[in-house]
Amino acid sequence: MILLTHIIIALSSVVYTTLLLFRPSQAKLYVSYALVGATLASGIYLTVVNPASMLRTCTTGLVYIVIVTAGIAVARKKLATMQQTAFERPQL
Repeated sequence: MILLTHIIIALSSVVYTTLLLFRPSQAKLYVSYALVGATLASGIYLTVVNPASMLRTCTTGLVYIVIVTAGIAVARKKLATMQQTAFERPQL
């Protein structure tokens, strides 16, 4: 059951981070962080419970982390740019 939960959380995290790239907000960043944390926690638990396939598990986990972290970094930069632009707009 934990494996299915782990897969659902990880896929949700990838989808949510992709959506975050299109409409970034601070609240959405926090949700994305929580999904990454939940994925890492469940992945660590699965690795401890079943260490036999550790190399494949760690490789897949690293690829996931790189992809999602890159997406979050791009979204954070985009959000910072949007906030800076809004701050610099002249008041009419």
